[in-house]
Amino acid sequence: MAATHTSHRTDGSRQMWAAGLTVFAAVMLGITGVVGIFRGIMAIAEDDVFLTTPDYVFQFDLTGWGWIHLVLGVVAVLVSFGLYRTSMWARVAGVAIAALVIVANFLSLPYYPAWSILMIAMSGFVIWALCVVKPDDTAAL
Repeated sequence: MAATHTSHRTDGSRQMWAAGLTVFAAVMLGITGVVGIFRGIMAIAEDDVFLTTPDYVFQFDLTGWGWIHLVLGVVAVLVSFGLYRTSMWARVAGVAIAALVIVANFLSLPYYPAWSILMIAMSGFVIWALCVVKPDDTAAL
């Protein structure tokens, strides 16, 4: 006997799932961007929150790291607004910005380890959420 499998998902639930993941990614990217902006401002002001590590391979000036995080944060916030409109350019840019945020936070890990790990995790969730939604799932939104 041949067994037939019926799908328990309807088109409406798939669209809600896609919309939910896109909103999740937009919110997480926005939070990541705002935290990056604050972190960049703290680094530019040379706040005492950051650790100093003299023997780190990727050694940059703290002000330089501040500008990198500030620019990435501003772009992340702008892209998160585009994700609310579920546009394809925002999904692609969101994955790219989240990947750059991961790299920047990995390279600045010794300066502020707790926030770097948190930002890497948040950016990983953003990439996951933007990549699991199929392009046709967001067409009806």
